[in-house]
Amino acid sequence: MIKVGIIGATGYAGAEIVRILSGHPDAEIVWYGSRSYIDKRFSDVYGNFFKIVENICSDDDLDTLADKADVIFTATPQGFLAGVLTEELLKKVKVIDLSADYRIKDVATYEKWYGIEHKSPQFIEEAVYGLCEINRGLVNDRTRLIANPGCYTTCSILTAYPLVKEGLIDTSTLIIDAKSGTSGAGRGAKLPNLFCEVNENIKAYGVASHRHTPEIEEQLGYAANEPITLNFTPHLVPMNRGILATEYADLVVREDGSVPSSEEITAAYEKYYSGEHFVRFLGEGKCPETKWVEGSNFVDIGFVRDGRTGRVIMMGALDNLVKGAAGQAVQNMNLMFGLPENTGLDLVPSFP
Repeated sequence: MIKVGIIGATGYAGAEIVRILSGHPDAEIVWYGSRSYIDKRFSDVYGNFFKIVENICSDDDLDTLADKADVIFTATPQGFLAGVLTEELLKKVKVIDLSADYRIKDVATYEKWYGIEHKSPQFIEEAVYGLCEINRGLVNDRTRLIANPGCYTTCSILTAYPLVKEGLIDTSTLIIDAKSGTSGAGRGAKLPNLFCEVNENIKAYGVASHRHTPEIEEQLGYAANEPITLNFTPHLVPMNRGILATEYADLVVREDGSVPSSEEITAAYEKYYSGEHFVRFLGEGKCPETKWVEGSNFVDIGFVRDGRTGRVIMMGALDNLVKGAAGQAVQNMNLMFGLPENTGLDLVPSFP
């Protein structure tokens, strides 16, 4: 059994890791770390775990936990892991970090967009960006540190990746319009997330300044083999879970004046995703919906080719707490320990 410790277990993403691992045949949680609920029963914090998880929450002592666990999930705010991670710790235990501390390879970019000093930049180069469908070959039993991608970024990158990789779109025209449920903001009490503020409302935020922008640009830039600058605009919608990304780009114009056909676009998606367990390519004209992925580790992707404007509209949907956080983290854990990637993750989407 893989012995698992979770720091930040009582946040939404941390609790989702607990839910998933409760049904994982090869993992056992040995530490429910929570600075806010030390010595409280986990099921008193989340009543859905009553008579399922009766363990007591511990603190966030990573050094003690490293002697007890094989892998630690850190579902913590930006800056926490970077402030405490050491070489001694990584020699003892694998770490899967759900924050952005090690996702962006350029320290100056991270510090600019997140507004904090990076305390352990020496580990950035080693950290593997854990978007499994793209970087699977980099995640193995020798991997010590995973930078688990965020929810907006996972959906945005996977939705456009095949067309960027195959050079079918003009990346300088790429615009990403994304919507998220309120759980993406975490469990902390914040005025903009109160019921009366969110209900019967939809709003854009972080316009031209959202901190996931450089992460999306960096990863799609690797696919394009050149730097990419794009517009990313997130929106908050009154639902608990889900990300829907709608992305627009001009199709490339070839020397003969032609642009990629629907068949070429379909072939690109099938080339990269036909063998992927957790990416469900719906095909042309099929629009993904968040309700069909809720509670699961699936990403649904579709597209529409607009011959009138010479553009393609790419669409992706996922559950921000599963594929966008906890499920992807467990997917990475499975790869790190040589297990089938879908172990414990064959979660049928819940509806209604």
